[in-house]
Amino acid sequence: MIYISHRGNLYGPNPELENKPDQINKVLSMGYDVEVDVWKKNNLWYLGHDEPVYKIEEGFLLRRGVWCHAKTITTFESLIKIDAVSFWHQEDDCTFTTNKYIWTYPGKELTPSSICVMPENTEQEIKNCAGVCTD
Repeated sequence: MIYISHRGNLYGPNPELENKPDQINKVLSMGYDVEVDVWKKNNLWYLGHDEPVYKIEEGFLLRRGVWCHAKTITTFESLIKIDAVSFWHQEDDCTFTTNKYIWTYPGKELTPSSICVMPENTEQEIKNCAGVCTD
């Protein structure tokens, strides 16, 4: 089972810490994977949910355990070019990640290749999946 911290959260949502590079580093050092929200703007990389907030270096996105949620289709294209583990979606039931998993919208049907996303929001049972992304 792959355990993925949603935006660096470990004990529930915490907007003050979400996508903060120091928090991401902490969670990675604890042995968890982390989903981060990524933007590319003016040839620079940023983390942030609703907008680009924290400037980061490209190498940050290539670290083992980092799953990049591209916030725009052009960011996704840039992430693919650097071979980062990444995905992009809007309102899809699921989307494929570049490392061949199925990023599955909360409450949707799971498969053995699925990452179950935010099961706490739907009380979804975590079974028949490769991993879980949760706060």
